[in-house]
Amino acid sequence: MTQSPKRPLTLRDVSEACGVSEMTVSRVLRKSGDVSEATRTRVLAAAKELGYVPNQIAGSLASQRVNLVAVIIPSLGNMVFPEVLAGINAAFDDTPLQPVVGVTDYLPEKEETVLYEMLSWRPSGVIIAGLEHSEATQAMLTNAGIPVVEIMDTDGNPVDAMVGISHRQAGRDMARAILREGYERIGFLGTKMPLDHRARKRFEGFTEGLAREGIEIEDRIFYHGGSALLKGREMTQEMLERSPDLDFLYYSNDMIGAGGLLHLLDQGVDIPGQIGIAGFNGVELLAGLPRQLATTDACRREIGEAAARIIINDTGSEPDPDMPRSVTMKPTLSLGDTLRRRHG
Repeated sequence: MTQSPKRPLTLRDVSEACGVSEMTVSRVLRKSGDVSEATRTRVLAAAKELGYVPNQIAGSLASQRVNLVAVIIPSLGNMVFPEVLAGINAAFDDTPLQPVVGVTDYLPEKEETVLYEMLSWRPSGVIIAGLEHSEATQAMLTNAGIPVVEIMDTDGNPVDAMVGISHRQAGRDMARAILREGYERIGFLGTKMPLDHRARKRFEGFTEGLAREGIEIEDRIFYHGGSALLKGREMTQEMLERSPDLDFLYYSNDMIGAGGLLHLLDQGVDIPGQIGIAGFNGVELLAGLPRQLATTDACRREIGEAAARIIINDTGSEPDPDMPRSVTMKPTLSLGDTLRRRHG
């Protein structure tokens, strides 16, 4: 695995890349002084390609870093990432480090902007969700000169370190559990795809696991935005109206799965005898449902804690060189009350 250089890029790096003086580069990046449009364009293009981010700290502090860790996540609109943040915060409790959060809404261009602004304040490290980034974001992460931990996913190659689960394996495991219980006519209900790469990988693993046993997904539906519980109800109704013979519904997260469960119970459907259902995330909030939803616990708090420990180690006075930089956790699949068929 290639380690990222522990030296941040400087004005000289940009100067050498675009063939103008450091003073000119500084004028362009600080938006001051008289610089031709052609030169400005050349400097900005070189800076973006290199992943250079200007230092916003005052001159007297320019050689130092602040005790902030940039934590960049796609959403605060569900229960998943707050639990990750709780793990990060708990690990930092007895250290000088403090997490600062930026939200990208699953948009690559917004991720670029958030990362750029955060790096300009010279944080001590970066914790960022996912392994898929734009070229500009990848360049900034690679050349930040600080520890970078990509979280939630280990199906890919990290810039520096990664902590998460294999979403493809989680999808394969769920497929195997569903088939073992005798379900054969399966529908998939998903969210935020293809922008949510973790959901996409679970879907890929799920379809691969079914295909190994000669089974294909018979229907699928996706949505963007809106109330998850309500959307879960609406999508479930829509899918069963057009595919009434389905005997299992796999949801890409627990919240839409809970909506589906409530719809089916309202309709008097025998769960899991007539139709089985499962979600993903192991959201504790849903423990009060009339039936315990089958799901996969994605180790969210543990991922946050492990990522923070890597940052703590890397920024310490005597880092442990043997600390693992690739940590794949094994999530727990729970059959709940909605997957295990009644035998008798």
